[in-house]
Amino acid sequence: MFFRSIATLACTALLATASLTAQMPDRMNDMPAPDSAKPLASPAAVAQVTLNGKQIVIHYNTPSMRGRKIMGELVPYGKVWRTGANPATTLITKANLKIGTLDVPAGTYTIYTLPNTDQWLLIVNKQTGQWGTVYNENQDFGRTPMKGNTLPAAQEKMSISFEHTKRNSTELHVKWEKTDEYVDVTAE
Repeated sequence: MFFRSIATLACTALLATASLTAQMPDRMNDMPAPDSAKPLASPAAVAQVTLNGKQIVIHYNTPSMRGRKIMGELVPYGKVWRTGANPATTLITKANLKIGTLDVPAGTYTIYTLPNTDQWLLIVNKQTGQWGTVYNENQDFGRTPMKGNTLPAAQEKMSISFEHTKRNSTELHVKWEKTDEYVDVTAE
């Protein structure tokens, strides 16, 4: 009888410990990150605009120069670039758009660029949800020429923005280092 009581007590203690241990991971996930946690090297960012009452959103990650030569080296000329960092840059539009020479129906797409010394191309790709370096040319919706400007000072973090916005039109800009490449966007 004594051994049965000890065995019952031991089993009860073991079950209680197992129950507490099973709950620990959830409690650990609710805890804030330690102060020593590093911020992401290329944090997530969003560019958004409303044209004709419909929202257009671009999700991307922002790489930094960190003393590196960008255009022509880190971002090589003549090769498709993911236009950001980490996951592929995603365009979500509720409106049918005219992006440069492309007629883009409402939907979700991935954006890439093809940088060159004389002219860049913006690539709208139908594949979505992939890592940024996974590019499938067979999924291209289309390509359109971009216009370029030189920034007066180097820009440390890459950015995507909508500028010179009117009721149904805007410019989509990709800026980094001293490069500012853009394309006209109109909601149809």
